[in-house]
Amino acid sequence: MTPFEIGILSVVAIVVLVYLGVYIPIALGLVSFVSILLMRDNFDLAVNLLKIAIGDSVMEYTFATVPLFTFMGLIVSKAGLGADIYQVMNSGFRKVKGGIGMATVGANAVFAAVTGSSIASASVFSKVSVPQMLAFDYNPRFAVGVVAGSSVLGMIIPPSAMLIIYSFVAEQSVGDMFLAGVVPGLMLAAAYVAAIFLMGRLTPTYVGGRPAEETEWMSPLEIADKTLPTLILIVAVLGGIYTGWLTPVEAGATGSLLGLVIAALRKKLTLTSLWHALLETGHITASILFLITAASIYSRMLGLAGLPNELGDLLTDTQLTFFWIMVIYVLLMIFLGTILDTASIILIVVPLFLPLVEPMGLSLVWFGIVTVVGAEIGLLTPPLGISCFVIKATLNDPRISLKDVFVGAFPFALVMLIVLIALIRWPSLSLAILN
Repeated sequence: MTPFEIGILSVVAIVVLVYLGVYIPIALGLVSFVSILLMRDNFDLAVNLLKIAIGDSVMEYTFATVPLFTFMGLIVSKAGLGADIYQVMNSGFRKVKGGIGMATVGANAVFAAVTGSSIASASVFSKVSVPQMLAFDYNPRFAVGVVAGSSVLGMIIPPSAMLIIYSFVAEQSVGDMFLAGVVPGLMLAAAYVAAIFLMGRLTPTYVGGRPAEETEWMSPLEIADKTLPTLILIVAVLGGIYTGWLTPVEAGATGSLLGLVIAALRKKLTLTSLWHALLETGHITASILFLITAASIYSRMLGLAGLPNELGDLLTDTQLTFFWIMVIYVLLMIFLGTILDTASIILIVVPLFLPLVEPMGLSLVWFGIVTVVGAEIGLLTPPLGISCFVIKATLNDPRISLKDVFVGAFPFALVMLIVLIALIRWPSLSLAILN
């Protein structure tokens, strides 16, 4: 077989192995290593490329952002900031049709800015928001759909693990990726709120619910007590990066320290919870480290196979315009989203398309935002919608099936697709803060 044929088979093999349940980094690394061995028939070369992949990826200074932001998100979750933000939002939207749903979106957007995890958001708001909506007679499908849809904000609003992974794969600045994610993240949150408002007007029976009249307005002191800690964290982390006072690594360290102080002042931090947070940080960091290493060797294998160049030549020969290239890219991500998680999609697809996008003079930062939003649609689509599975497992309510969660999340997946199209049509939306 030619190197190109081996490269094609390797991509197919990786997707099949991941779908069969093989751990993603193992599938990426093992298939890439064997493919290099088959192409060059040189074991020493394959081993040396693996060494280079490790040295060029996880040993970089910026990799320290991963454990720091992960730890900050875990500590903030334990401090109960998500529930506090939700209570404030719920108080403000209490008389609006679908108001609790809007409050959930708003709280998720704020919570995302200090956690960067869709899974954490889905878990927290399944416990906080869904029971509240069911108590006010909201349609169960709408209730779980709102939580599923808004949970993906954690992967686009910085700090985001997916933006960090993309920055390593595409060799872009983590700080630039974080800043570029702000406007698209807020756009998506606003689009969700607008969609809930329209659903409340056009399909009131689907939304259900009644105004939470008995929910009392909060006093300014109560609002300040529940929101100031989160606002301080957001200003310190994102403000520090935006002004240039802090590098992403320093911002992560600052956020972690502030998170510890807030949790301690709220008496939510014990030695046991701190130890669990440290252990979980280690587990998450190790898994991401493994992912980045595997992605690095995978990119080198694709280069040896000449797959990106062949793909570029194919698209050139067919004279596809930018529009059709992006249509193919988005459709591919949505398709892979039905069987793979977001990290897998980024690691498999981005190295294939980067050599096509870069010569066009397009911003790789913008391309990263499009990639993450497109891949995130997969979190809401069956059969592998991770956020939907987390919500179902967290609720553990026999009245709500997994089908209910997926059906409820479908309108929000459509909203994400509309926002994605807008981001592709107007790249300046993603680059507004950077310019």
